[in-house]
Amino acid sequence: MNPIVEFCISNLASGSYKTFETLDRDPNLDVLEYGCLSYCTKCAESLYAIVNGEVVQADTPEELTERIYQFIEDNPLF
Repeated sequence: MNPIVEFCISNLASGSYKTFETLDRDPNLDVLEYGCLSYCTKCAESLYAIVNGEVVQADTPEELTERIYQFIEDNPLF
């Protein structure tokens, strides 16, 4: 089973789309996009994604990509 990374469409528009594109090309990840993930405060404050049910935040798309991969490495599914 692949790690699941979920993005809010509003946050994609705010700048996390570069991260989405990068992760979507990774065949070892399941990357999903939703209309809203109900994390509006986090969405307004920073870039974020939900990784296996946990929020991962960053200030830049590059940092978000790095933090997501680090989170996956630090929290394996098995």
